Order: sequence, then structure tokens, then C-alpha cells
Amino acid sequence: MRIKTKLNLGVGLLFVLIIVLSLVSAFYIYSIKKDTQNILKANYETLEYSRNMLSSLDEIEVNETKAILIFETNLKKQIANITEVVEDKVTYDLQRKFHILEQDRNNATLKSQIRNDIFEIMKLNMNAIKVKSDIAKKTAETANLWIAIVGSLCFLIAFNLLVNLPNNIANPIKELTASIKEIANRNYSERVHFYNHNEYGDLAKSFNTMAEKLEEYSNSNLHKLTFEKKRLETLINNMHDPIIGLDSEGVILFVNDEALKIIGLRQEEVIGLSATTLALKNDLMRSLIINELESPKAHPMKIFADGKESYFEKETVNITITPTGEDKSIDIGNVIILRNITIFKELDFAKTNFIATVSHELKTPISSIKLSLQLLEKSETGAINDEQKQLIESIKEDSQRLLKITGELLDISQLETGNIHLNIEKSNPYNIVNYAIDAVKVQAEQKQIELIIDTEKDVPEVKADSEKTGWVLINFLTNAITYSSNQSKIIVKLKKENNQVVFQVIDYGKGIDKRYQSKVFDKYFQIPGSNKSGTGLGLAISKEFIEAQNGSISVESELGLGSTFSIGLNWV
Repeated sequence: MRIKTKLNLGVGLLFVLIIVLSLVSAFYIYSIKKDTQNILKANYETLEYSRNMLSSLDEIEVNETKAILIFETNLKKQIANITEVVEDKVTYDLQRKFHILEQDRNNATLKSQIRNDIFEIMKLNMNAIKVKSDIAKKTAETANLWIAIVGSLCFLIAFNLLVNLPNNIANPIKELTASIKEIANRNYSERVHFYNHNEYGDLAKSFNTMAEKLEEYSNSNLHKLTFEKKRLETLINNMHDPIIGLDSEGVILFVNDEALKIIGLRQEEVIGLSATTLALKNDLMRSLIINELESPKAHPMKIFADGKESYFEKETVNITITPTGEDKSIDIGNVIILRNITIFKELDFAKTNFIATVSHELKTPISSIKLSLQLLEKSETGAINDEQKQLIESIKEDSQRLLKITGELLDISQLETGNIHLNIEKSNPYNIVNYAIDAVKVQAEQKQIELIIDTEKDVPEVKADSEKTGWVLINFLTNAITYSSNQSKIIVKLKKENNQVVFQVIDYGKGIDKRYQSKVFDKYFQIPGSNKSGTGLGLAISKEFIEAQNGSISVESELGLGSTFSIGLNWV
């Protein structure tokens, strides 16, 4: 039997029984309601009329007119509500006697007879209430019986469906799911073993046929090659960065959708062509393949993509393999990856512009503060006491520090936006050293630190911006003085080394932990536990200045033994 037929029969029978149960319940509820209403209307109301007539009969002597009116009203209602056998005879006899009582209102015997008739009517209705209550009770018992029978049938059928139906449906699905998982894991020998004459049997037959064909295809080499090719293509196309693959001859092997978007070409116009040939008619390809081996990571490229100018960072990965049975690896091609750094560039521009604006705006009021302090120090503005002099000196120091910080912020923002220009020319390294020493001499004397100059003879001139290089040396010396103890010494060395002139600032302070030496030239980085009064930009600016002159900058340090900061510049 088909599964659909089983479901229709089971659910249909259950539906019919539920309808029958509902009808039986409604019928018996209506019957009980009818019996109850019959008792209330036919008998209970008669009892209420009888009680009212008895009460009015007792009130005749007190308030005759009102009592007779009440009696007549309830008597008329009783005549209209005669429902029991003999009740009509007693009621009409009561009416006749009441009319006589109206003529002879002091007849005690007649009043007694009227009371007896009323009690007789009440007795008839009380007996009727008992009989009708028994009938309603019997109806309720019959209703309970039939509802229990039909409900039990519904429960048995529902229980049978609950026990058998899920297994009949779920077990084949579980077996089929397990087989599908095996097929997904490339176990194409898996088969489904149920052959019932229903939908699952048809599904099992189709599944087994599919598994046989997959097993046949899986055993072929074509499948293996196709599978690996599709996996590689899917992996490349799902990457969000543009990717271009070249073989060892420079022929384009693959290019993903993101790369096609920024190149502006279709896949068939790119695949199989030489990158050099394609570069002749495509400016972007020309900029991508220029010096990709010599400069694997170039400066960010600005490309119009996605309807706006975007920034990409090019990275060229050289692919090598070692052939079977050989020890030497060979190059088989390159992969050019363009990492989209637009969002980071936009954030960096916003940050740089903000810093530049704030720094520029701060310099004016700080300069005004310094000018005001100079005026305060002059005798023409009035005499000042020692305490005021101390306050003025403190304000001068703070304003000088603020001016230094804003200057550093402005320098770093100008470096990042490319707005700072270096005046690179032949420079005398001895003059640069002397300029830096003179700038920090007073600061060193305050801590009784000895500045020692150790220079080689005949050091050649260097290609440098002497002002910016001197600024870097001053920054090195200022840091060295700050972190050196009183009455110590700092050595400034000048020497030739590997076609470069090397400037070194050596101190014997507390040194830098090796964990932080690689970060000291990062922007805004400050060594934990060090003086936090600065911005953390001095060494970062120094690095930018030196590298912009094609020089090198480095640090060597031992914790507790001091530090050596070095810069190397090319000689002329």
C-alpha cells in the first residue's frame, strides 16, 4: 500500500471519529440543557409562585389590598405555567376558592383550604422535579458512555498512528540520509536496502541507480581532474580579493570575478593570453605586472572600482614545486593578489585630516599663551613674586610640551597625506651631530648627564635633509636623557658602515624589553610603565623621515643595560 493511501486512511478515519465525537457530545449536551431548562421553567417557577401566594395570604389581614393584588398576579402566572398531571384541577379549584375568599375575607376555613391547595401544587411540582432530575441524570450517564466509547476509539487510532506512522516515515528517511552522507563522502558503493512497493521503494531504486553512475564516474581520471579544477575555481571565485594566476612564462592561467571587475575585461579575453601582451592594451594590467618579482609588496594602488576610487595593496606570491625524485624546486608561476584596503584608507584619511585640523588649530592659542608668558616676565608689565614666577615657569613648560605634541601630530599627519617635502641635498654629518648636541645640551646639564661625541675621521657627506635628520637625532637624545639617571653619560657615535653613514645614540638607562623593541617605531605606541607625557609619535615620525630619505632606522636594547638607537644614510 502506498504511503499516501495509508496516511489518507488513518487521518481520514481519525477525522471522522472526531466529528462523530463532536456530534454525540453536542447532542447530549443539548439534551441535558433541555431537561434542566424544563425543570427550571415548569416546576421551579411554579414553586416560586406558590411561595409568593402563601406569603400574600398571610399578609391579607395586615395590608389587604396589596396582598390580594400579589396573590392574583402569582395565581395568573401559575395558571399560565400548568405543566403536570392533576395540576390544572388543583389550580382552578384554588382560583375558585380565592374568588370566594374575596367576598368573604374573614373565612378562616376557606383560607386553610386555599393553603392546602397551594401545598398540593408545590407537592406535585416537587415530585416532578425529582422525576425530571432522574431523567437528566440518566441522559448524562448515557452521554458519558457514548463519549467514552467514541473517545476511546479516537485514542486507539491516534495512538496507533503515533506509534507506527513516525517509524514508517522516519526510518527510511534515516537510512536514505545516512546513504546520502556516504555518497557525499565519496563512498559511491553505498546502496539503500528497502524495496517496498511505495514511494520509498521508488526513491531507493532511483538512488541506487544514481550511486552506480557516480561510482562509475568516480573511478575515472576525468572525474578527479574535473573535481580538483572545480574546487580550485570555486575557492578562487569565492575570495573577495582580486586574484590573477600566471604560469612561469607569464601566461594568465586563471582570474577571479573580482579581478575581472577592476580590469574591465571578460574571462575569455584574459585566460590563455600573455600578461605582457595584455598589458599593451590595458593600463591596469601593465601596472600590475611591472616589477612584481622585485617588489612583491608595493605601495597601495588607487583603482576606480565599484563606482568609486578604491585602494588595493598588491602582493605577488611566487609558486614553486619540487618534482618527484628531485631535490631542487622549480618556479611554476606567480599569483598576484590585490587586497582591498579602501575602508582602511578612508578611515586613515579621516583620522589624519582630523589630527591635522586639531593640531593646526591648537598651535595658535598655544603660541598666544607663550607670548603672554613672555610679556608677564617683562618688568614693564609689573613686578611678580617668587610664587608667581614658579607658576609662570610651570605654564611655560606645559605650553612648550603642548607645542611639541601638536607639532608631532601635525608632522605625522603631513607625512601620511604626503604634504611634507624633504630638502634632500649633500649634508655634512658632523654638522648634523653638533646641531643635535647643541639643542639638548641644557636639558642634559639639568640632569648632570655627560654627552660624549665619538666620531670617525673622514666620514663622507650624506644625501639627506639635514634639518629632518637633526630632528631625529634630537628626538633620540631627548628620549635618552629622559630615561637616563642623573650623572650618567650618553654617547653619540658617527661611523661608516656598509656604504652608509651610521648615527648612533647610546644610553645606559633602564633599556627596553625585547617584547616591545619591534613596536617602538609604531604610531602612538608607548612602552608600558614608561613616561606617558608624550604622544608616542616621536619615533614613528623619525622612522618616516629616515625611510623617506632611503635610510634605515633600528634599535638595540637590553633591559637594565641601556639602548642604542641607530640611523643609516647613504653617502654621496
